[in-house]
Amino acid sequence: MTNQQQPPEFEPNEAPSAETATKRRRSLRVLVVVALVVAAAALAVAAKTIASRGSGNGGNQPLFEVAEGPLTISVTESGTVQPRDQIVIKSEVEGTTTILYLVPEGTKVQKGDLLVQLDASNLEDSKVDQEIRAQNAEASFISARENLEVVKSQAQSDTDEAELKLRFAQEDLKNYEEGEYPNQQKELKGKVTLTEEEQKRAEDELYWSKLLSEKKYLSDLELKADQLAVDKANLDLELANSNLDLLENFTYKRTLDQRKSDVIQAKMALERTKLKASANKVQAEASKKAQESESTREKDKLTKIGQQIQKTKIVAPQNGLVVYATSAQAGRPGHNVQPLEEGQQVRERQELIYLPTGSTFKAEVSVHESNLDKIHTDLPVRITVDAIPGVAFTGKVASIAPLPDARSMFMNPDLKVYTTGISIDGGADVLRSGMTCKAEIVIEQYPSAVYVPVQSVIRVKGKTTAFVSRGDTVEPRQVEIGLDNNRMVRIVSGLKPGETVLLTPPLEASEAVTETEVGIQPKAAATEKVSGGASAAEPRAESSAPATAPVTQSQPSASEPPAAGERPSRGSLENLTPEERQRLRERFQNMSPEEREAMRARMEQRRQQAGEEGTGE
Repeated sequence: MTNQQQPPEFEPNEAPSAETATKRRRSLRVLVVVALVVAAAALAVAAKTIASRGSGNGGNQPLFEVAEGPLTISVTESGTVQPRDQIVIKSEVEGTTTILYLVPEGTKVQKGDLLVQLDASNLEDSKVDQEIRAQNAEASFISARENLEVVKSQAQSDTDEAELKLRFAQEDLKNYEEGEYPNQQKELKGKVTLTEEEQKRAEDELYWSKLLSEKKYLSDLELKADQLAVDKANLDLELANSNLDLLENFTYKRTLDQRKSDVIQAKMALERTKLKASANKVQAEASKKAQESESTREKDKLTKIGQQIQKTKIVAPQNGLVVYATSAQAGRPGHNVQPLEEGQQVRERQELIYLPTGSTFKAEVSVHESNLDKIHTDLPVRITVDAIPGVAFTGKVASIAPLPDARSMFMNPDLKVYTTGISIDGGADVLRSGMTCKAEIVIEQYPSAVYVPVQSVIRVKGKTTAFVSRGDTVEPRQVEIGLDNNRMVRIVSGLKPGETVLLTPPLEASEAVTETEVGIQPKAAATEKVSGGASAAEPRAESSAPATAPVTQSQPSASEPPAAGERPSRGSLENLTPEERQRLRERFQNMSPEEREAMRARMEQRRQQAGEEGTGE
């Protein structure tokens, strides 16, 4: 693995101001000198490359002389400048509503100033209707509450009456058993005794009357009267005995059973009254609770509508500079949004305005998934702003999104970028939210390193290989590589400065392995050695990883079948099935623009060689 050396942090550049004019002029002079040095180095490299093209290999292969010098491994992405700390103001009105008033963007507002006025006409109408429903619900609740009290009172009254009837029935039973019946029995027995005495007296009087009548002391009329008195006494005695027998054998039993039945019926009536009273109370309480809940719900709705009406008027929570959310989002990849304006429909939770809370800024860029293995937080970053030419700001990587940006994936499913936040040092007096910037994330810095273009290195039989030009021959050589910056790759070992390598390694070395990777057996001609004994090789992979990891920078796939009328060259794929060709096309589409250009150059060279061979035959 390549040792990951932490590059020295940048010296923070102060933004131009009246006090720092001298420093700025010095900085510009330094930048001009550096630019001239870099341009001279580039011209020297180009001259070496052009000069080397004429040597070896018939002069028809582009060459590059292995260079040694300062090398910076970095990832450069474009993005936008945003405040590091800010308040996001959103629409809190449910559903969708229309903007009636919108504070102009860039206005400096004070706390409490009106920012946005949303349409509240529909809410006002809803509030009137809701007030009516709330009043009706309140009236129903009051009625149910009073009805509960009436039901409770009536239930208590019915229960008391039923209990009184039961007590009376029980007292009547006891009174009859212990009072009425004994008294009646005594009364009838007294009558029987009295009647018996009267009968005896009447019979005695009749006896003496008969004696006197025989001696002619009494008249017959008086004797008949005494006889009638005896008959009457007999009848009274018989009647008294009959009444006593009727009371003891019939009236007593019947009246006793009736009184006992009255007690039982009174008890049952009391139970029914209690159950009915309880049911009525439960029903009245349930009705009260339901009406109370309904009234509360309608009141809450009314309160909520009132709150929604208040939320249609959005004021500034603090002092700040108004920045439309659509303006801040416009610079992000995949964010194609309509500018915010009056009359526009906005939805609930939609971001409307950003209010910065401080003077610090950050840059938000989108990093392609192929570069995620290179970057991490706290890496130093060099930021340049299009609106402030000649000034570079420093910063560091603050955050990397764990998931790809959903909007970019929606616009292009094959494009996966991760939103990365970069904290910027200084710049409070010149930076503005929404400015377009370019961030160079420095991964490694080497004061002296050996390097070659990334397309000069491919993978042959699983090993990274460069093709070194030696006069009229080409020698494949295994090399150990480090990180790359999408243009140059660091050579750890295997090459020396001054050696010449092919810019476009032989196409056959990558075609054969590409066919093998997709399950196609390469043709016999594709396994021939390449001018120095190298056999057919695998295609090179990404070269941005450390040397021990697979190189993934360049992934050239097999070329398309030769055009009609051309003679198939070595490793031609003209006999592939449609499915195999489609898979190869997909591999080609996943290549970077540099890889595609290198692939096209090799294809063109191959076609030219095939044409020359055909002409020679």
